[in-house]
Amino acid sequence: MGWEAPGSGGDTAGTLRSQLALLRCLGSPAESPAMRWLWVVALVAPACTVPYNGTAGSTGDGDNGDRVSLPCPHVSPAPCTPQHGSLGTEALLLCPGGEAEWRRGGTVLGTSPAPGLALPNASLAHEGHYSCHHPVTGETWATICLRLGYPPPPPAIECWASSYPQAVNCSWGLSPDPLLDTDFVATYRHGTDTGECTLTGPRSCSFGDLQVFSLTPYELNVTARNPLGAASGALSFLLENIVKPDPPEGLRVSPIPGEPQKLLLEWNPPSSWPFPEYFPLHYRIRYSRDNDSVPTTVGPYELTSHTLMDLEPGSLHHIQVAAKDITDSGEFSAWSPPASGTPWVGL
Repeated sequence: MGWEAPGSGGDTAGTLRSQLALLRCLGSPAESPAMRWLWVVALVAPACTVPYNGTAGSTGDGDNGDRVSLPCPHVSPAPCTPQHGSLGTEALLLCPGGEAEWRRGGTVLGTSPAPGLALPNASLAHEGHYSCHHPVTGETWATICLRLGYPPPPPAIECWASSYPQAVNCSWGLSPDPLLDTDFVATYRHGTDTGECTLTGPRSCSFGDLQVFSLTPYELNVTARNPLGAASGALSFLLENIVKPDPPEGLRVSPIPGEPQKLLLEWNPPSSWPFPEYFPLHYRIRYSRDNDSVPTTVGPYELTSHTLMDLEPGSLHHIQVAAKDITDSGEFSAWSPPASGTPWVGL
């Protein structure tokens, strides 16, 4: 279909106005499907207003005020420069252009002189996306993503050997929490030997190649680092002093036929304890009647089975088991998950 302007001289601006008028006539019998599609695109596409400036075919003198709306290309947001500050102190957001208008998101905060925008007694409510602009033209000079928190404190470290003598496991905490992404480097020393404690989680690590029965202490050092600073913590220990097995597994409680006051208990050593035949464990047992808030603790016993006696006939009992190195090195494990059973009830 032709889009030639009426009359001679090629009034391009007039032609465009005529074309847009034609496009607005939706439902016109003369309108083709392609025209309807073009008009829908014109309705939904973002538009950039471009001045008509008297190019080829125009009889005007330069910019005569006519403008054409064209689809606007995608404009990527300005890159955001991360800035970190300490909570409770003044955060100063720097702008390279001198006196500037500051915005947070789409909200204008006002004009601030060089060197930038000061936020006294900064709190978490001040975190966000800021930008500074030329106070007249609105040109963007800088965009800043503000994150607030604390420098890391020295890590508080705990170590234990649940798979003695194969490995030592350690974890640590930070108080107060720095609220910022924090990286950790963990190393250990034993005499003149040093090595890396391999990270097993965000705040935990493990190392092996241990020397049992050594009187030389191990030392674990953890350094925490974030954009506001760094701090280190250390823990010294003798290997045998931190032995702590995981809880026993597979606890089973069975009535004994013909015995109305007894229960048979059986369990397995923790699967994480690598050599129970060379480094045996002993066990203690905690049990209580149903609805009885005061448990009874017995043991330690070296076997992985035990018979509870003198129980109240017909009563439901809840039982747990804990393990410890048989030489009494370290400490008992946590209690196993409870298992329950009722002594034999004759027919």
